[in-house]
Amino acid sequence: MKHFLEVLNETIKRDWELKALCNWRGEEFTFKDLAVQIEKFHLIFENAGIQKGQKIALCGTNSARWAISFLSVTTYEAVVVPLLSDFTPDSVNNLVDHSESVILFTDKDMWPKLDAEKMPKLRAVVCLQDLSLLWGKDEQVKDAFASVDSAFAAKYPKGFSKEAVSYPIDNPKDLACINYTSGTTSAPKGVMLRYESFSASIDFAIRHIPAGSQDNIVSMLPMGHIYGLVFEFLYPLCCGVTVYYLGKAPAASTLLKAVADVKPYLVITVPLVMEKVYKSSIKPTLSKPVMKVLTSIPIVNKAIYKLVTNKLIEAFGGNVKQFIMGGAALNPDVEKAFRKMGLPYTVGYGMTEAAPLLAYSHPSKFVQGSCGKKVDSCEVRIDSDDPEHIVGEIQAKGLNICSGYFNNPEASANAFTDDGFLHTGDLGVMDKEGNITIRGRSKNMILSANGQNIYPEEVEAVINAQDYVTESVVVDRSSKLVALVYLDQDAIKKAGLDEETVSDLPETIRVSSNKILPSYSKLTKVEIVLEPFAKTPKMSIKRFLYS
Repeated sequence: MKHFLEVLNETIKRDWELKALCNWRGEEFTFKDLAVQIEKFHLIFENAGIQKGQKIALCGTNSARWAISFLSVTTYEAVVVPLLSDFTPDSVNNLVDHSESVILFTDKDMWPKLDAEKMPKLRAVVCLQDLSLLWGKDEQVKDAFASVDSAFAAKYPKGFSKEAVSYPIDNPKDLACINYTSGTTSAPKGVMLRYESFSASIDFAIRHIPAGSQDNIVSMLPMGHIYGLVFEFLYPLCCGVTVYYLGKAPAASTLLKAVADVKPYLVITVPLVMEKVYKSSIKPTLSKPVMKVLTSIPIVNKAIYKLVTNKLIEAFGGNVKQFIMGGAALNPDVEKAFRKMGLPYTVGYGMTEAAPLLAYSHPSKFVQGSCGKKVDSCEVRIDSDDPEHIVGEIQAKGLNICSGYFNNPEASANAFTDDGFLHTGDLGVMDKEGNITIRGRSKNMILSANGQNIYPEEVEAVINAQDYVTESVVVDRSSKLVALVYLDQDAIKKAGLDEETVSDLPETIRVSSNKILPSYSKLTKVEIVLEPFAKTPKMSIKRFLYS
C-alpha cells in the first residue's frame, strides 16, 4: 500500500499542466498551481514557527482553495482539523479551542461571528476566499504572511519546478487529521485519523474504482465530513481527476446544470437524493398506464428500463460509471426499481472512524439489500453466535480504523473491544459470501412489549414508500410505535389534493403501512411534522432530537 502523499506527489508531476481543482464556472488551478500554493503555505508555516503535529483548523464551504488549504496543512505534517461550515459560531469556537488549533482557515463572512478570546491558542485566521490573513495575533505570523512572495522568490530564483515537489511519506502512524463527527445521538467527538487511515481508504478506492486525468467529478458533499473529503477530493485527485466544487449545498436545478457541464465519471451521494430523483422523475413515468402495460411484456420491458436508465445517466452528464450511495439504507422499493432498470448503483457502508469505508461492492457484484463486502484494509465481524442469521453489532479492526477520540480518553476507551475491534454501534448480519446487511443502530433498536426487537429503520422504509411521504422517524411512546412523517408538499400540490384528503393522510399512511408491517411493529399513530428532519452531513436523521 502506497502512502497517499506519495501517490499525490507522482500525480502532480505527471499531470503538471492539467487542471486539478476548480470552482464550477469560477477559479481553476492546475496541478502546478496547486504545488506552488502548497509550497508557499509551507514557507508561511515555517516562518511563523508552526511545528509538525500542531493543529490547524478549516471551517468553510467547499471550494478549490479549501482543498489547497487542506493539502498545504497535511503535506507540512501539521494536523488538519476540518470543521463543518454549518456548525454554529459557538460550536466552531469550542471545537477550535478543543482541538488546540493554532491557525484557522475560514470564510470571510464567518470570521466576524467568531470570538478570538474563546480560542486562546489561535495565532492566525486565514480567509478561504483568497487565502489572505484576516487576523494575526503576533508579529511573527503577520510577517510570515506579508513576506511569503519574497521568501518564495528567494528560495526558487529560477522558478518552482516539478522536481522540487516532495511530500513526507515516513509518517504512516502519525496523526494526520481530527475530524469532528456530527452524530445522530451525541455531541461531536474528534476522531483521530492517521496518515495510514487515509492511505488505506484511498488505496482501496484507486484499485476498485479506477480513474484518470480524463475524468471529472463534482464535489457536492461537505468536505468537512470524511465521506466527501476522501471520495470526492483526495482519492479522485490522487488519480489525476479534475475536481469541481459547487460551494454551498446546491439546489437541484443548479446540481443538474453542473453535472451536465462537468460530466462526472462518478456520482457520490446519499440515498435520500436518489430516492427523490426516483419519486419525482422515474416513478411518475413508470406509473403511467401505457408504461405499466409495456413493462409487463418480458422482452419490451428490458428496452423500456434501459431507456429510462440512459435518460437518467444522461441527466447526470452521460459519463457516470457508478452511483455510489452511503450514509443510510436505500429504500427497498426504490432499490427494486433501480435493479429492474439495470442502474449501475451500489450502496457502501462506512463511518468517520473508518476513514470512512468499511464495506463496498462494485455494482456488477452488489447484492440487493446489502451494503457490500468488507474492504480489504480491515477485518469486519458480527458480534453474534450466528452471524448469518442472528443480528449482532458490526465491529472492525484495521489500518483505516481511527486511534480514538482527541482529548476524550473515556470515549476512546469505550470505543474498542478488549481485542481491539471498533464498536460501530450498527447492527447487522453477514452471509457466507461476506455481504453485510445492516439492520439498524443499536441505540435505535426498540424492544416491544412481547420481547421482539424492532428496528425503526425497517419500519421507516415501509412508511417512506407510501404516497406523499418524504421521510419519517419512528419513536417509542409508552410501548407504542408512533411515526413522525414529513410530507412531500410538491407531490401533494402536483396531485391537486383537497384539504380534506390532506388531513386524512396520516391515517391513510398508518393503515397502508400496517398492512405490510408485521404485527409486533404496527403503528399506533402517525403525526405530521412541518419541517424536514435535522440531519448530519451524511444525511442521517438526528434521532436524538425526536425521541
